Amino acid sequence: MNRNAKHSMAFILLLSFTLLLSACSGSSTPATTDGASQGNNNTSAEPTSQERVLKDALGHEVKVPAQPQRVLASYLEDHLVALGVKPVAQWSVGKNSVQAYLQKELKDVPAIASDLPFEAVLNFKPDLIIMDSASMVEGDKYDQYSKIAPTYVVGSNMNNDWRQELLTVGEVLNKSSEAKQALSEYDKKAAEAKAKLSQTVGQKTAAALWVTDKNVYVVNQNLSSGDVLYKDLGFKIPQVVQEISKTAKANWSNLSLEKLAELDADYIFIVNSKKVSKDEIIKDPVWAGIPAVKEGHVYDFGKDSSWLYTGTIANSQMIDDVLKNVMK
Repeated sequence: MNRNAKHSMAFILLLSFTLLLSACSGSSTPATTDGASQGNNNTSAEPTSQERVLKDALGHEVKVPAQPQRVLASYLEDHLVALGVKPVAQWSVGKNSVQAYLQKELKDVPAIASDLPFEAVLNFKPDLIIMDSASMVEGDKYDQYSKIAPTYVVGSNMNNDWRQELLTVGEVLNKSSEAKQALSEYDKKAAEAKAKLSQTVGQKTAAALWVTDKNVYVVNQNLSSGDVLYKDLGFKIPQVVQEISKTAKANWSNLSLEKLAELDADYIFIVNSKKVSKDEIIKDPVWAGIPAVKEGHVYDFGKDSSWLYTGTIANSQMIDDVLKNVMK
């Protein structure tokens, strides 16, 4: 009886100890699980963490990976950087001439030719391809690219609304909230800059020109730096710029010497690709009658600046350039 009682007591103690350990273990496990969930709630807890089917601008139903790791989005890098995404390759033209203003974030990213050769795309092994416009997938190109990886076309036009483009890229990458936040922060910055300029210089005309060794180009009033100057910062549009923009389809249009002499701009912002100084450029007599030249309101920026591009990062840098020069 005594031995049996000892055994029974030992069993009861062992059982109690086991239950206690189980209770402790049970109480600590949820805490660990909660911590893991907090660190991965964008990947496992939300419905959008699964592969999604999205319809692109050309009507393709594209199976987009839940978390693409190797994104190729040539000429959309401004949006990618704004969303915290590093592509597997970056757009380039000529001898690996990339978007220099983004190189702080993309300096280690290899270049790919702007026409996106199939073999080069294949070698980068993307798991998602995002195309800027329909012109990039003309003919049988879409079928070829889609064999390499799911391919999403953002817009049907050569020049899309950059704001909507950012939101669309954000949706495709499952980063809609980040895209909206980036756009909100940019719009706030632009509004504040517009107010400062209005108080400081009032209603003045401005123009952005791109000067190369052989030609002078003027920006379309609705695109690239034109959109920033006139829509975001509130500068008035010179008559010459209005005339050219009526029929222009590209971001930049050739400006004849005759039209350059007629340019009624109070401020001129030059993208200088001529390899000579700004003073050397404007000493040509054809510039002499322009109000901005007379008043000393001509500012130039290197070809590595953001003035040839568009997006929250490019446009934000342009705003900084304008404020730094106009309000000094």
